[in-house]
Amino acid sequence: MNLRKKIKEDVRATIIKLQEDEVFSAFDIPDIQILKPKNDSNGDYSLSIGMEIAKILKGNPLEIAQIIIDNLGFDQDIFSKIEAVSPGFINLYLVQGYLISRMQSVLQNKESFGCQNIGQGMKVQVEFVSANPTGPLTVGNGRGGPFGDTLSNVLNTAGYEVEKAYYINDYGKQVLSLGHSVLKDEEAKYTGDYIDDLHNRFKDMTDPYLIGKASAQIILEECIRKTTDNLNINYNEWFSETFLHESGLVSQTVEYLQSHGFTYEKDGAIWLRSSDYGDERDRVLVRSDKTMTYLAGDLAYHRHKFESKGFDKVINVWGADHFGDVPGIMAGMEMLGFKDNERIKLEIILLQFVTVMKDGKPVKMSKRLGTAITMDDLLDELPTDVIRFFFLQKSANTHLNFDINLAKEQSDKNPVFYVQYAHARICSILASGGVDWKDIDNIQNPSLLTDERELNLMRKILRWEEIIEDTAIDYQVHRIPQYSLELASAFHQFYSGCHCLVDDSALREARSGLLVAAKTTLANSLRIMGISTPEKM
Repeated sequence: MNLRKKIKEDVRATIIKLQEDEVFSAFDIPDIQILKPKNDSNGDYSLSIGMEIAKILKGNPLEIAQIIIDNLGFDQDIFSKIEAVSPGFINLYLVQGYLISRMQSVLQNKESFGCQNIGQGMKVQVEFVSANPTGPLTVGNGRGGPFGDTLSNVLNTAGYEVEKAYYINDYGKQVLSLGHSVLKDEEAKYTGDYIDDLHNRFKDMTDPYLIGKASAQIILEECIRKTTDNLNINYNEWFSETFLHESGLVSQTVEYLQSHGFTYEKDGAIWLRSSDYGDERDRVLVRSDKTMTYLAGDLAYHRHKFESKGFDKVINVWGADHFGDVPGIMAGMEMLGFKDNERIKLEIILLQFVTVMKDGKPVKMSKRLGTAITMDDLLDELPTDVIRFFFLQKSANTHLNFDINLAKEQSDKNPVFYVQYAHARICSILASGGVDWKDIDNIQNPSLLTDERELNLMRKILRWEEIIEDTAIDYQVHRIPQYSLELASAFHQFYSGCHCLVDDSALREARSGLLVAAKTTLANSLRIMGISTPEKM
C-alpha cells in the first residue's frame, strides 16, 4: 500500500464531501502535499492543506484543518493520532501495529524491499559522462558517473526498463585536434603523459585525422573504459558518433528538418529555426564549409534513440558547461515531434562543477594532465566506495567540494565509513547471536518493541520506499546518501540504548528481527549507490 497516496485520496475525498455538504464553498482543491516533519515530535506526516484552503476561503487555517480532521475518519490500524497544530498543519502519527506490519514486509521482501512499479516497464535511457575521447576522465566529467549510475539504479528499482549509455564523440574537430596534439605540431591542443605515449606509438604516421581516430579509440579503451570499470559503472551501450555520420543518420535528420520548414540558409550555412521554439537564437546545423555541427549530430542521435530504439524517455546527464546547448537540442526535439502529452521526452540534468580540496586548499594540478584533476588521480588515493558516496552527497545544481582529507578518514567523520560501519556492526551482532539473517522473514514477539528508539528505527526503515518513489520522480539522487546516513544514525541510537543480545529470549528474537530489517534496508541503499556492503570492518 502506498500510504501517502492513500492519505491524499482520503483527504481529497473529505474536502469534496465538505463542499457537497456546503461546509466549504466550491473551489478547485489545491494539490495536497504530504510533508515529512523535520521534528519527529510533530508526527510521521504533515499536511499544509488547511492553510492553503484558508487562503482561498479567507478563513482561519487552524479551524479549517480541524474541520478536515473531524470529518476524515482515520484508520486506527494505521494512525494513533491526527491533530491540527498552529498555524494550520495536520500532523499524522503512525501506530505501532502498522510499523510492525510493515517490518514484516521488509523481512519477506529483503533485497526487493523498495521495488515499485511506478515506471510500469517504460523504456528509459540514461546517458551520462559521455566525455570526448581526447584524454582521461576529469573529476568534472566523472561526477556524472556515480550520479547517472545511481539514477539508473533508482529508476530500475522503480519499475522502469533502463539502459545506461555512453555517447562516444569520436568524429569531427576534436578528433582532428587530438591528432595534431599527438603529432605535437603547431595546431596541438592537448598535453599530458598520455599524449607523449601516443606520440611514440604513431611517430611513423602523418595524417592528423587518422592519428586522431586511432588515438581516440586507444584513449577510450585504455583510459576511459578502465576508469568507468574502476568506478563500478557497467554501461549497456557505448554508441559511436562516427556511426551516426557514416550511416547517413545525421544527413537524413538535417534533410527531414529542411523538408518540414524548420531551417533556412544564411551566409552559406543551414540554420535551425530554434528561436521559434523558445531558444534565444537560431542555431547552425551545417556550416558554410558543409561540415555538420555538434547539434546536427545530437539531434540525429536522439532521433535514433526514440525512433530506432523505442525509448519512452531519455535522460541526459551533462556538465554545467553545456548549459548553452540545452535550448537548441530541446527545440530540435519539439520539431522532430518527440513529445508525450505536450511534454518533451528528453530531460537534461546539469551537474555543477567539482573542486578537489586537500589540506583546506584546492588541488589544481593533475599528475597525468598537468591541468585538470583526473578521476584516476582520485582512484589512486581513495577507494571507489568513498568516491561514489562523496560525489552523490550534493544536489546536481550545487558546486561540489571534494575533501580528500575527510574522504581518507577511517572514523565516523567520514560519512561512507559511518554508513558501512553501521551495516557491518549489525552483521557482527547477528553473528554473535547465532542469527543467520537470510533465515529471518518475520519479527517474533513484535509487541515487545515499544521503546521510542525501536519505533524510530522502524520509521526510518519505512522511508526507503518513499525515497525511491520521490527520487524516481524528481531525480534528486543526493537524497539516497542522506537517507543512508539518517538510517545509520537511527540504528546507532537504537543500539546505544536497546541491547540486542539480552537474556530475555523473546525480546532478543524481536530485536534480532528488527536488526535484520535495518541491515536489509541499509544494504539496499548502499547497493543502489553502487557501494559495497561489508560484513566486517
